[in-house]
Amino acid sequence: MSKGLPPLPPTLPRAEALRQLTQAFSAAGLANPRGDARFLTEHALGLSSSELILQGRHLLGETGARALGEAAGRRLAGEPVARIIGAWEFWGLPFRLSPETLVPRPDTETLVEASLRLFPEPARPLRLVDLGTGSGCILVALLHERTHAFGIGLDSSRDALATARENARANGVGARAAFLHGSWLDALAGPFDLIVSNPPYIAADVIPILDAEVREHDPMAALDGGPDGLDAYRAIFSEVARRPGLLAPGGALAVEIGYDQAEAVTALGVEAGFAEVTLARDLAGHPRVVTLRPSLSIRG
Repeated sequence: MSKGLPPLPPTLPRAEALRQLTQAFSAAGLANPRGDARFLTEHALGLSSSELILQGRHLLGETGARALGEAAGRRLAGEPVARIIGAWEFWGLPFRLSPETLVPRPDTETLVEASLRLFPEPARPLRLVDLGTGSGCILVALLHERTHAFGIGLDSSRDALATARENARANGVGARAAFLHGSWLDALAGPFDLIVSNPPYIAADVIPILDAEVREHDPMAALDGGPDGLDAYRAIFSEVARRPGLLAPGGALAVEIGYDQAEAVTALGVEAGFAEVTLARDLAGHPRVVTLRPSLSIRG
């Protein structure tokens, strides 16, 4: 079947199949062999975590053995678990993925947290926009927490927009979300209380040396931030400065950044005329989010 894993017989108990997958993934040097094996076994067999535990003595069967073998082969070939499953969790919510969307990462929850701190009143009506929405995970998480908010997800990929729209509906916020095709702020008029974005921020010459699971499976448009990784920030900040009506009075921006980009992105914000520029750190202690509020001159 695959190098490192013999064919899985239909008569193999589920618990034993899980053990063999874990062993094969560990031998292949995967970072999380037990977790990867569990996720793929649950997915291939259509089981919850508790069902896999309680029904560990049940046999795989023909269909289960084939599905699990195919999933394991893809993982051993280097495909990320989230891509094989086609979905991932973010902010405690499920999100379907597509080829044009990034896999939501725990670090990005820092962007949601920082955005919520900017507008701490749960019942406050808000108008939000998520630039480069991808799977819609940021926008959906914000709408889930702020039940009086309305949000727009904008993306240059129609495939991503279709995925984001489906995720908004599946997570119960579809009636308060709209999705537009466009590039950054070009298609928008405002005013918005909050503009959020997790833009592409990898410098172009770094992309060839990224981990293969990222380089070969994530959409390039969501990674490539131009020669220095800062193209998207320049575009967003300059457009807000040029068009003060994009932000409502008291409005703010919140953008995710790379671990080493805090100084550069902060400088761009100050250069664009933002008066209040602050940093939020992720769980590893790295600067992960820059929040910005405009000066009176930008507010017009």
